[in-house]
Parts: sequence; structure tokens; C-alpha cells
Amino acid sequence: MHFAFYDLETTGISPAFDQPLQFAAILTDAEFREIERVNLRCRIAPHIIPSPWALAVTGVRPVQLVDPALPTLFEFTQEISALIERWSPAIWTGFNSIRFDEEILRQAFYQNLQPDIFATQFNGTTRFDVLTALYAVWHRQPDLFEWPVDETGRVRFKLDRIAPLNGFVAHTAHDALGDVEATIHIARQIAQRGPELWSELLANRDKGNVQASLATFQPMALVERFGGGPPRATIGCFCGNSTSNPNQAAFFDLDAADPANLLMADDAAVFAAVDATPKLIRSVTINKSPALLSVAAPSAAQLRRAEMIANAPEFRARVGQALAARFPEDPDAPTPPVEKQIYGDFYSHADKALLAEFQRVDWPRRQEIVASLSDARLRQLGRRLVAFYAPELLSVEEGKQFEAWLRERWSVPASDTVEWTGLAKAYQALADMRIKEAASPEAIDEIAVYLKRFEA
Repeated sequence: MHFAFYDLETTGISPAFDQPLQFAAILTDAEFREIERVNLRCRIAPHIIPSPWALAVTGVRPVQLVDPALPTLFEFTQEISALIERWSPAIWTGFNSIRFDEEILRQAFYQNLQPDIFATQFNGTTRFDVLTALYAVWHRQPDLFEWPVDETGRVRFKLDRIAPLNGFVAHTAHDALGDVEATIHIARQIAQRGPELWSELLANRDKGNVQASLATFQPMALVERFGGGPPRATIGCFCGNSTSNPNQAAFFDLDAADPANLLMADDAAVFAAVDATPKLIRSVTINKSPALLSVAAPSAAQLRRAEMIANAPEFRARVGQALAARFPEDPDAPTPPVEKQIYGDFYSHADKALLAEFQRVDWPRRQEIVASLSDARLRQLGRRLVAFYAPELLSVEEGKQFEAWLRERWSVPASDTVEWTGLAKAYQALADMRIKEAASPEAIDEIAVYLKRFEA
């Protein structure tokens, strides 16, 4: 099996409202020998104002955002989609990729009408995250690595800190290709220094394997990290599946409580066990390569409690219902922006076929396809793409509506409730950057000049 190591540099940190600007990937064999590499960049989409902080971190200059020699975001997603298909089957691997890069990539596919937004999970492809693997190393074999610490003594799991400390030289941090090379180095070190641990972690990229491990009801260690603290392991066992999401499994903390106290408890107590803090029952997303490890010598109490749960199918069913009830849908809630509807439903076969055609044809035909899509989300996103890249096809009224939408999007206040970067938030960031001297005055002035193009 090949690895496809990849990384993105983006306009900000919101998967729904930012976009990738750079995609770098290196295909290797199972021994991490390079087979092929790509380094792709694109222009910024017309509606997005980049975070000045993101530009400062990545070193992307405003002139690059609008470079006509670069492909559009739409063309960029076509290139990446074709690459994923060509490199399949492969293990798509990054550093914090499942939590961030994967979500950014899915949104880019979704918003640019790629027919398969889950391209890194199907057709023989799987996902793996080296950051999650590092958490497991910290728990199981911490002596395998030198661990960087900050001024407060806390361990930092930053790629640009941990890779150089463990033998990787010439790391170009916050450049996608440099970060890919550093990620390969860390993966190689784990595989060579702790081959048994590496194999155990790699097996978890297959959700079927995770399901099978959980179904034994044997005590296992779930390694997670919360906030800025060190990773910690919960010793627990399988305790049911969410009735609303089969990829979400319940995991009972065998050291926190005796399940006998919950088996006959009312539904409110079961719900509290999965929702209260601290939780007695955690959730494990089985299709996100969790750091779920075997326990060499579980205690007698852990084994007894796990057996009790194994023999209580009705209790596990109630836990599954409680897990699903944690985030109920509010029928009176306003309709979220189309970007936030990405996981609302799967596409119909007919729509998926039309999206495949959409990628191959010219813009007049694409406009016709958009009008015939049955999914309202796809029609809205499709109309947006026509406005972006073929505005001459819009009626006068459609053109006015599009311009009004752009002005409204750019002019939002700098509020924590607004997830995208508007002008107010961008100028506020520039002011903070000047105070903190986070970039050169010339770089900040260059960004300020670029932002003027969004002023009404």
C-alpha cells in the first residue's frame, strides 16, 4: 500500500469559509521511498477575504492571490480530484489532517461541485493522521522521541518544533511541501523506532478493524488530547453505537465508574454519563483513525466491568440513544449557510452524474446543469460558481443580486459569531499585527492596499 502524504496552506482556519491556496503531496511506498510529488497553487475565490494572519504565517503575498497564471480554485479542485483518483489506492496521510486539512479539502470539493467530496475515503483509499500517532507515542513509548517544551514546561506537538528536534533538517515550516517532507520524516521515525506501535495505529485507519477491536469488549486505551495539556489515555471498552451515526461508538471509562450503577439507572442518568463533564462514556469516531490501543495487562476490575457491559445489550442500546440525543436538531433554528450544510444529505445518483458532467463541459452547459440539479445546496453553489467564473451568463438582475451578496459578505462586523473574514475583521487583524510586530511594516502595508479592493 502506498502513502499519499499531503498538506494545505489556506486563507484562514475555517473549513467552511476559507479555502486552500496551496496543495502539496508526496506519494511514497510502504517504506516511505518517494514515488512522485506535486506542488499546486491557486488563486483566491472572488468572495473570500483572506486572514492577514494566515498570509503572514504562510508568506503568501497579495499579488499571488490574484496571479492570472495560477488556476482558479475551481480548476485547482479538479486537479486534486484527478490526482486522488490517479494515486488510488493510497493512505492519505497528514499532520492534523483529519481535523483540519481533510475538512478544508472536503469543503473545497463540495463548494466547487466535485461529485465525490469523500474522495480520500473510498475506492480503496483510507486516512491516517501522524499527529494522532504522536499522541499514542507519548502515551505508550515516550522515550522514542525528544519532545519540545515551551516556556511554561508544556510539551508542544507542533510539527515545526518536533521535526527539527528529532533529526529533520532544513524544514521550511508553513510551506505545504516543506510540511509534507517533515511529516514523512516523523512517520518514518515512528515506524522505525516503534514498529509494533506503528502497525497497531496504522490498522486503525480501517474502521472495520476498529469495529472488530471494540466488539471484543476487551479493555482498550483511547489516547486523546484536549486543550493545551498532554495526551491522556482512557482505559475503557465498547458500550454501543449512536443510533443517528453508525461511525460514532460509545466508550465506557472503566476506571471512572462501575457500570453496575448505571445498568438500571433512568435515562437522565445515562444521558448525563455521555454528556456531563467529566464524562463516564466518551465517543469514538471509528472512521477517523482513532488512537485506540490494546492494553497488555488490564486489571481484574477492568475486565469484570467490561464483561458486565458485554452482557448488557439493552444498556448499550440506551447509551446509543443517549449519544444520538446529545446534539438534537432544532426545527425552529434558522437555515444555516449553504457551506454549513455540507453533511446534510448524500447526493442522489442523478445529481452525482450531473456533477460529473459539470466538471467536463463549458460554462453555458454548466449553467444548464445547475438549473436541473434536484439538490438545493448544489443549485445554490452552482449559481455562485457561474457568477464567479462566467458572469457574462448572468441576467442583469442576477448580476445585481450577486454584487449585493458580495458586499454583504465583505461588510459583516468583526464578531465572534461570524465565521468568515470580513473587512472589519481583516483591518482589526492588521492593527493587531502592527502592535505585535507580527510582520514587517511593508508586508502589512501591502495587505492593507489589497484590502481596499473589497471596499464598497
